[in-house]
Amino acid sequence: MSFSEIDYAGWGRALRAQGPVSRPESAADLAALPAAPAAGLRRSYGDAALNDGGQMIDMSRMNRLLAFAPETGDLTVEAGARIGEIAALMAPQGWLPAVMPGTGFATVGGCIGQDVHGKNHHVSGSFGAHVTAIDLIQPGGRVTTRPGEPLFRATCGGLGQTGLIASATIRLKRVPGDIMLVTEQRARGWDEHLALLDGSKASYCVGWIDATATGAAMGRGIVEEGEPARGIVKRRDTTSRVPMDAPHFALAAPIVHAFNWAYYHRVPARGRSVARPLGDFFFPLDRIHDWNRLYGQRGFHQFQCVVPLASAPALHDMLSEIAESGLASPLAVLKRMGPGRAGHLSFPMEGYTLAIDFPNREAARALIARLEDRTAEAGGRLYFAKDSLARGAQIRAMYPELPEWQEIVTDIDPEGRLTTDLIRRLNLRSAR
Repeated sequence: MSFSEIDYAGWGRALRAQGPVSRPESAADLAALPAAPAAGLRRSYGDAALNDGGQMIDMSRMNRLLAFAPETGDLTVEAGARIGEIAALMAPQGWLPAVMPGTGFATVGGCIGQDVHGKNHHVSGSFGAHVTAIDLIQPGGRVTTRPGEPLFRATCGGLGQTGLIASATIRLKRVPGDIMLVTEQRARGWDEHLALLDGSKASYCVGWIDATATGAAMGRGIVEEGEPARGIVKRRDTTSRVPMDAPHFALAAPIVHAFNWAYYHRVPARGRSVARPLGDFFFPLDRIHDWNRLYGQRGFHQFQCVVPLASAPALHDMLSEIAESGLASPLAVLKRMGPGRAGHLSFPMEGYTLAIDFPNREAARALIARLEDRTAEAGGRLYFAKDSLARGAQIRAMYPELPEWQEIVTDIDPEGRLTTDLIRRLNLRSAR
């Protein structure tokens, strides 16, 4: 297999890399490659899938579905298989990935490497909780790991440092059909928003939050609850594309504030229930290809944290500072999380998670640094799939199981051939 020199970036486009990339298409291709970090479609926002100056293996062409056992719901796929394509194929047959992230372009390998969560974490835990086997290609050879094994726990959320994920078996869950029955309610402020999240009994629940609202309206938003169902709804077959990088003023504070006001008021004060295609509920932004270009040529950063339930007042203060800053974009999400996590470095904890995008500006980077400090003080965590600015000292306090992970990873890859830009930036492979 050959390597081609390319320039590439994370989804946020603020961090970039250059280096030789190979795109294998078969198991034979994989076997011929040297040990190097792997990536899928690079939907991590920062540098988790970058290796500036070093080799990278692009697994996006290794996307085959290999086997399905209907008696258990176990689906074996190559690591480059996309979650959205699996859902579109299997949901009409009554099956769905048990956990789905916010984009259908995420690959199974990426979902395992980040131990992603979805709109149902409070019910179903993280992605790794529904993986029954992982086939790894390590510098020393090929190995399969399963739940209960130390290697499995180091691999889920392990950022690709235990080996290249060649394939995996995931356990799908039964669903009645491929549409979603969705209930939308307005949350008029912070306390009401949390109350709606806390009180939800739905299988899926997520809150959009107006990160520009201040005063009594601070924390207002829309809480969506969803249940899979069987039926027929009108499906939009067209998608939009952002043809060029937006000018810097496209997300100026007055424009964002006006958009958020209109988006909040699109839901009647009494709420409403609607039926939607499955993809519209789980992957709403996937209908706009290259939506990251809306942030302009300099790209954007996302801040995503989770804090314990008892630290909700600290999260309130963070949101208040964000609203007063005038820097937030319309993309802001609040969710209630449960305790489920599959790996040493898995992000979830029982609490509330807040995710907000910011255009890549000096003032926004300074704000994110303050928010990261507040997260650490509140006993929370930052999400590796979204992070691009954190410092290693903060991460060590947030992930107390880091030493156990380091021991396993060092034994597998003592020469650091699987190291990525994120690992180097946060010095995760080092004990100091």
